[in-house]
Amino acid sequence: MPLTLTLTEGVLPENAIPQAVARLTDAFLEQHGLAGNEVMTRNVTVHVNILPKGTTFAGGEEIAGAWIETKTPSFALADPAVKSNFFMDATRIIHTLSGGKLPVEHIWSNAVHTVDGTWNIDGQVMTNSEIGEALSKG
Repeated sequence: MPLTLTLTEGVLPENAIPQAVARLTDAFLEQHGLAGNEVMTRNVTVHVNILPKGTTFAGGEEIAGAWIETKTPSFALADPAVKSNFFMDATRIIHTLSGGKLPVEHIWSNAVHTVDGTWNIDGQVMTNSEIGEALSKG
């Protein structure tokens, strides 16, 4: 399940980026009740984009910010409580790792649900039900 973390340069100290990745991964797994599930753990991927100052905007004005996006099957982040708790956790993680300097109002997030059958997990194309089956093996 790919997560994308996009940051304006300097929003997080460089040494905090690996911590952000680990904590976002853990939060995603925990909110889905999948902490410790080997299949899902190795398939939660994160890539980080660092954008130069002067290239990130909100309301047409230059800002420093953070953006968190997930791409998941339709069954992930489907429960309103899971969705709310994960994105609240993610916001708190980034805000905390910024040393409190990045206002929570400058941390945005969204979830994209993909078409069933478009997942490649462990080298195999899988449907949602096949993913569920793989997860049950843990």
